[in-house]
Amino acid sequence: MFAFPLIGLNKGFVYLAAAVIPAVIMMIYIYKHDKREKEPGQLLFRCILGGCASALAAMLVETAATWVMEWYYDSHAISEAGYAVVTAIMVGLSEEGTKYFFLKKSTWRNAEFNYTFDGIVYAVFVSLGFAALENVLYVFSYGDLEVAFQRAILTIPAHMSFAVYMGIYYARAKNAEVTGDAYGTTMYQWIAYLVAVFLHAVYDGALMIGSDASIIFFYVFVILLDIMVIKTIRSQAHKDRPIY
Repeated sequence: MFAFPLIGLNKGFVYLAAAVIPAVIMMIYIYKHDKREKEPGQLLFRCILGGCASALAAMLVETAATWVMEWYYDSHAISEAGYAVVTAIMVGLSEEGTKYFFLKKSTWRNAEFNYTFDGIVYAVFVSLGFAALENVLYVFSYGDLEVAFQRAILTIPAHMSFAVYMGIYYARAKNAEVTGDAYGTTMYQWIAYLVAVFLHAVYDGALMIGSDASIIFFYVFVILLDIMVIKTIRSQAHKDRPIY
């Protein structure tokens, strides 16, 4: 999937910094909004590592899914737009699925998961760990700082945005479990996953379709999503309460 060009050591450090720093800045932004009880560094680092692992897992899942899709579409007529939509949904399902798997594995049973805003913090750190590694692979593969800039202002914030809404419902699922609500626990876990899949699929689908209308829709969607996410983070941080 990725072909890495030979580059000098100094340029390599520049590429690495350009790929990773945007994700780190957004981690700091979320961390500062966690005002009630800061999460321990060891747990957050585990979330980041889980995000990196989820990126590698998603690559394997997407490769297998792409083979199946290409085999199917070779023998069935389908429009380019239809193929783009199905691909976007597949990417959303696989990437948000692997993120959610490592999010739950890293945090669900941890005693530090005791405030509602914690769900957002954990989900964002996993998602940005994913985005940082993916960014490194893209930037080194293309050997172009323009790619790093484009992903810094579009892709990295998008991954954070998907995670914010995943984290809200993830915390609600945890709260439901603590209160003995088995139905709510299951329901909110599914919502956490599917809301992230939906946002991810809309984001990717608009780009993959590639028409003038879909590109205009993409930029409107990104702007509105960024505004909503900033407001949501502030609101959720203000309403943060213990899980009990």
